[in-house]
Order: sequence, then structure tokens, then C-alpha cells
Amino acid sequence: MKSNSTALTRRILLQGAGVFLAQSAIAVLRAADPQRTAAVAQTSSIPRNDNVEYGQDALPAGIRSRIIDNNNGVKMHILESGFQDRSRPCVVLLHGFPELAYTWRNQLLPLAQAGFHVIAPDLRGYGRSVKTPVTYDEDILQYSRVNLVSDVVGLVRALSYAKVAGVIGHDWGSPVAAWCALIRPDVFQSVVLVSTPFGRPRKAVAGIDIDRDLAALPRPRKHYSSYWATRGANEDMWHAPQGVHDLLRALYYFKSADWKGNKPFPLKSWTATELAKMPEYYVMDLDKTTAQTMAAVMPTQAQIAESKWMPEKDLQVYSAEYLRTGFQGGLNYYRGDLTAFAARTIDVPACYIAGASEWGVYQTPGAFEAMQHGACTRLMGVHLVKGAGHSVVEEQPEEVNRLLVEFLRQSTTKEA
Repeated sequence: MKSNSTALTRRILLQGAGVFLAQSAIAVLRAADPQRTAAVAQTSSIPRNDNVEYGQDALPAGIRSRIIDNNNGVKMHILESGFQDRSRPCVVLLHGFPELAYTWRNQLLPLAQAGFHVIAPDLRGYGRSVKTPVTYDEDILQYSRVNLVSDVVGLVRALSYAKVAGVIGHDWGSPVAAWCALIRPDVFQSVVLVSTPFGRPRKAVAGIDIDRDLAALPRPRKHYSSYWATRGANEDMWHAPQGVHDLLRALYYFKSADWKGNKPFPLKSWTATELAKMPEYYVMDLDKTTAQTMAAVMPTQAQIAESKWMPEKDLQVYSAEYLRTGFQGGLNYYRGDLTAFAARTIDVPACYIAGASEWGVYQTPGAFEAMQHGACTRLMGVHLVKGAGHSVVEEQPEEVNRLLVEFLRQSTTKEA
């Protein structure tokens, strides 16, 4: 009994410490690294925006925050733009992991200027949609894809929309967006999948024990998604020895076009020998944690300075939020794999965008090809953007915005 009480007290203290650190994260980071302070000062050239919950020194006027009860158990924080005209068609932007609504900071105004009311929520388990850190033992069914679709439907209904002109998802937001279009085509009139192609779930594709086979390789490995589904993954990332800020810096860098090792190519099959050809952020060394994997690829100060797409002021928004909430909310998305709709197709207008240096295009062998040959019956475009890796919407925002506006205008014209 004494041991349980001690463990509980320690957990509360750790969570409290996380909240305190988040509240003072920027000050702490600046005090610890004057170079970061200078970098923030040099890039903070816009007036402060007090209408947003985070990113006040980075998000321009015309973007605001709101908290919306989605009537599905979550009061969702959203960033939105184009809200001045209620007659505008609605576009919803869904982020991935480890991301936030803030991931879409470069799309909000341009899409609004193109004539849309643009809504980017912090999804269930993320950012300001979280009051207290999510735990591993919470009901995992809340994070099923069907319930995540219900979250998005509930959000747009709460905003008084019967239909959505386009739902756009990056990383984990891509399968959520895909399922929105698949399950509720009456609501979601078009879909853009970013980074993650729409294909059959892995277990339906393979039916083999990939974790066992990876561990048996001469260089023993493990799949990142299996590790991120474990109880210890959140602790590993939330209390990484290098700190949340540097862990995220290394992860974003490692998966971007900045890391010159990202030269993806199609894999032949869902087998250990093929998957092991991917970088360690997808197929980890068996004896390494995420924190250890990222520590080994931490970019130099010179490489950080060259990363124009993720300056310190933006990274600090992410690190402050994840210091407050931990990572478990996002990690819970990796703990289920639904196969019930494996044979279904997406029948609304669709588009796919990814970075040319993005391994996610091929990480599930065959999905990219299946998407183009029947899985999306009205696929209107496939675009691999040069000079971008996984974070394509942040690495090459101007090209992504051009593609999004072009697709949304074409798809809304076809549906009219």
C-alpha cells in the first residue's frame, strides 16, 4: 500500500512539474540558450496576436482560437481563419503526431484568402484540447478511427455546418481525413491526404509477425509504431534526457528534407528485410528508445540555423505544449488497427500530397500504388513536392498552398 501511494505521489509530482515547465517553457529555454533567444527576437517581427491560445508571437492577425464542445466528449481547441463571413465553405485541417493545430499555421490565412472558412483543431489528446495529461490506462476506444471521425463531425456540426468542402489531413490526420470521407461522404465533399497514402491496414495486408521478424534480423530492429504503442513510450519521450525541445528538434529534422539521408524508394513487400531499409525513425534499433534514437541525430547549431521552416519560435510552441500534456494522447492513436472497412473505397474527389523526400509514401508497401489504382475512385492529383520531407506543409508551404487551393476550387466546382 505504501509503495502504491508513493508511486501515485511521484506521478502527480511529475505531471505537475510538466505543467509548470510548460507554463514557463519559453523563459527557461531562453535562459538556457542565449542563441535561441536571439533567434526568436530576430524572427518575431509581427504584432502580438492575443486572440490565440498559443503562438501569440508567431500567428498573424486574422487567425484566432476558440474552444468548441464537439458533443462527443471533447472541448476542442481550434485555430481558424476566414471566420468573418459565415457564407464561406468550410475546410478542416487535421494534424498528425507529434503535431498540433499549429502545424497548419502557414495554410490558415492563404486558404481563407482563397474564400474558405478554415478550421484546424487540436485533435483528441492534443494541445489545448487536453486539460490534464492523458494516461495509458484511459479508454482506448476513444481513439478508434470511427470515434475520431465522430469528433470531427461533431465539431463541424457545432459550428453549424452540414457539409465540409474539404477535409485535409497530415500524417495521422491523413487516415482520419480518409475515414471522414469514407464513412461520411454526405458531410465531407472532398479529401486531401498528406504524407500518409490511403491503403489497407497493415494486418490485412500482411498477416505476419513483423515484430518477431524484425527482432530476428542480424541487426535486430523494431517498428516504431509497435514501440509507440507500449506503456513506456510516453515516459521515454516526455522525460527524455535531452528534453522535449531537443527531442522534437531532432525528430522533425531527421524526417525532413534537411536530413540528406532521406532518399525514399518503393519497398517490395511487408517483410523485415524490406522494412529495415527505412531510416531508424521508422524502423528503430531493437535496444534503442525514441529518445536515444533522436539523440544520435541531433542537428548541429549550424544545421538548426539553416532550418528556415522550423525556427525556434515555432518549435517552442510545440515543446511548450508537449511539456504540458505529455505525448500519450497522440501515442494512443498507434494502439489500434481497424480492418472492418479494408475493402471500401473513397469515392469523393481526392488528392495526395507528400514531400519528395518523404519515406511515409512507401512505409506501407503497396498502399501508395493501391491509392492510385482503385482505393480512391476519384483521385484528381498525386504530388511529390521537391525540397520537402515528412513536414511538407511546413517545409514547402507556398507549393502546398497552391496545390490545395487548386484542388479545392476544382473539387467544389465539380460538386456544385
